[in-house]
Amino acid sequence: MDIGKVSELGSQVIDEVERAVVGKRGLLEMIMAASLAGGHVLLEDYPGLGKTLIARSFASALGLDFKRIQFTPDLLPGDITGGYIFNRTKNKFELRKGPVFTNILLADEINRASPKTQSALLEAMQEGQVTMEGESLKLPDPFLVLATQNPIEYEGTFPLPEAQLDRFMLKLTVGYPSLDEEKEILQRRRERKQEEVSLKQISTPRQLLEMRAALETVYVDPDLEGYISALVHATRTDRRVAVGSSPRGSLAFLKMARAHAVLAGRDYILPDDVKHFAVSVLSHRLMLQPEYWMSREMNKDIIRDVLKATPVPVVR
Repeated sequence: MDIGKVSELGSQVIDEVERAVVGKRGLLEMIMAASLAGGHVLLEDYPGLGKTLIARSFASALGLDFKRIQFTPDLLPGDITGGYIFNRTKNKFELRKGPVFTNILLADEINRASPKTQSALLEAMQEGQVTMEGESLKLPDPFLVLATQNPIEYEGTFPLPEAQLDRFMLKLTVGYPSLDEEKEILQRRRERKQEEVSLKQISTPRQLLEMRAALETVYVDPDLEGYISALVHATRTDRRVAVGSSPRGSLAFLKMARAHAVLAGRDYILPDDVKHFAVSVLSHRLMLQPEYWMSREMNKDIIRDVLKATPVPVVR
């Protein structure tokens, strides 16, 4: 699939999702770019802002299988991955696959489950497979995790460990709608006379894989590779940071910049493609010094400072 076709299909998918999600074009473009880049997305925001609706709408527009797991303190790893169940009729163990065997998995309120249960997703998110009873089972391709968590409720929750946060390509917030957008939400609900928004299927799983393959043809100037490396390295030397971004952050930067360029119809990346995702790609990968733990915006401030301090290459 050529770059022009990928850009056209991506725009059509976003347009279709916008029929259900009002006024969040920039956010939807980021999630679409992550889908093309093959990355997982963590949505952190207040309840009722449409996080679940966004995940379900993308599944419908992309023509992907969709499963949802409500994470709770009593959820077990087997509730996610499945397991072997003894069939008395056939007198043998049979595999019963869990909800992780899907294309888009919505991990709703992921931080409400225990670390033991959260870890059931680690292998799935990184290797695209699940190991049970010594046997590795491949997950459907494409496979994408969209996870949500509430930033204001800490009682009864278990913060995601750094290893799991690092597996999310982007950490995004939805944000409240404006006054006019909220009026439009009410107007659309009144006019359609039902809760659900019926969306058309724009692409297929096979087409999404072809769109992902097109990203590999996007040209990346060596100077821009150096720019990405410099940004990531700067997070490791900042005095406010205990542990900076891993090389996985650099690779996420490269993939997201390519995806952003493709959605814009270009077969090469620009410095703006890199800067566009700096906060979303890097902020959740930093471990701060103890004196900054109580500052919720410090991670983002550090990334913005790094952007200002790092020279931008001039690419011809």
